[in-house]
Amino acid sequence: MNVAVVGAGTMGHGIAQVAALAGYETALTDTNVDALTAAAGRIQKNLDGSVERGKISAQDARNALARLAMIEEMEAAVSGADLVIEAVIEDLAVKRELFVRLDSSTLPSAILATNTSSLSVTSIAAVTKRPGRVLGMHFFNPVHIMKLVELVRHEQTDSDVIERAREITIEMGKQPIVVTDSPGFASSRLGVVLGLEAMRMVEQGVAKPEDIDKALELGYGHPMGPLKVSDLVGLDVRLAIAEYLHQELGQPHYEPPALLRDKVAAGELGKKTGKGFYEWPPNK
Repeated sequence: MNVAVVGAGTMGHGIAQVAALAGYETALTDTNVDALTAAAGRIQKNLDGSVERGKISAQDARNALARLAMIEEMEAAVSGADLVIEAVIEDLAVKRELFVRLDSSTLPSAILATNTSSLSVTSIAAVTKRPGRVLGMHFFNPVHIMKLVELVRHEQTDSDVIERAREITIEMGKQPIVVTDSPGFASSRLGVVLGLEAMRMVEQGVAKPEDIDKALELGYGHPMGPLKVSDLVGLDVRLAIAEYLHQELGQPHYEPPALLRDKVAAGELGKKTGKGFYEWPPNK
């Protein structure tokens, strides 16, 4: 099977990595050559780390790299794909425009998936001539470590497409859940509420970020606290999702706190900029 991933950023390079490791011929495409170069370096680093930790063999890593192609021109990357996974910026207009192009550049039988964490899959599918073959495949960061993939079904998604996506997800070593298309799906609605409330607690001086995170990690068994998760996701991404959910659902607990807006305005976006609620070492 051939997989194409559109967008070589934080999510895209990880999705391409797990697809290649699963045995799929994989193309990763991005109009930004520098992004493709950076993605290749990150994938190599991740695979090397997995070999060092005994998670995969050195031969597994070599085989995955041999299956992975970095392609600048999108149409060339997706033309023969059986599954295309979009992982571009979390902007509905951008995604809809991309899916118009994908609809005309891919095999009629291809499944088109969006990695959106909160946007309407129904709206994205509507711009194609094959809405039944469109679904959400929401991976989590870092993709090569996080096990969950949220499969998002809209009203017209074919049952066999959901089933095939479920099989592929398992073959990638992930655990799928199936949710109905609604703002924020299941994971983002829950995660954003926790993250925003934690930010309000920092804003109100209830506790320091590390102590708030420890409360969830040690008291409730969360592997990582909501503020650290927010830094990994990107505070700009978290703000955009919160604004979208607040607009769509109208509930006050989705309204972004001033602290989040201030950090984004100051360029403190989390791990990718070296500072958010925590200080992070530079990406190498």
